[in-house]
Amino acid sequence: MLRRLLGFPWRPATAPALSAAVRCLSSGAVNITLPLNFWAGQRRISQENRKENVYEPATGRVLCHLEQCGEEEVGQAVMAAKSAFGPWSKMSGMERARIMIEAAHLIENRREEIAEMEVVNNGKSITEARLDVDSARLCIEYYAGLARTLAGQHVQLPGGSFAYTRREPLGVCVGIGAWNYPFQIAAWKSAPALACA
Repeated sequence: MLRRLLGFPWRPATAPALSAAVRCLSSGAVNITLPLNFWAGQRRISQENRKENVYEPATGRVLCHLEQCGEEEVGQAVMAAKSAFGPWSKMSGMERARIMIEAAHLIENRREEIAEMEVVNNGKSITEARLDVDSARLCIEYYAGLARTLAGQHVQLPGGSFAYTRREPLGVCVGIGAWNYPFQIAAWKSAPALACA
């Protein structure tokens, strides 16, 4: 975004090389071996031992195995979220916004890498995948801006009295995403919750 505002071309100079990399990625060169489940800052292996194949749409080959979480793993993830909620909800909106902007910058810096993985995982064109990544980043930036301004209201009452409202977070919530926009919907679900916590 900054490059566009300053007049730099939006496409990196390495666009042909990246196109070749995407062709390579979509032809079966990517192997995902790390567990996909992630919470409390770590990748987790499910205790359920139930795996589901994830297929690459372009080739039909098995891209990786999705480990299904059971009740125990879901409980652990919820407890980790509750543990993180305490310190996060005590931060000011300015502090939350700063962290969210840092996350948006990380996404911007890794745009091509994320878009290429979306192509492999989802079968989208690289153009659409880039737009999805940009949309996710912009969503996070938007809600970071809102986090700074969230406040209650001062209400004047008869007789010189007043009341005020105070916004307080309710706690941990779950957002369910769709298969067709995984990265973008993750931002759409998490950014408002992070801004308002």
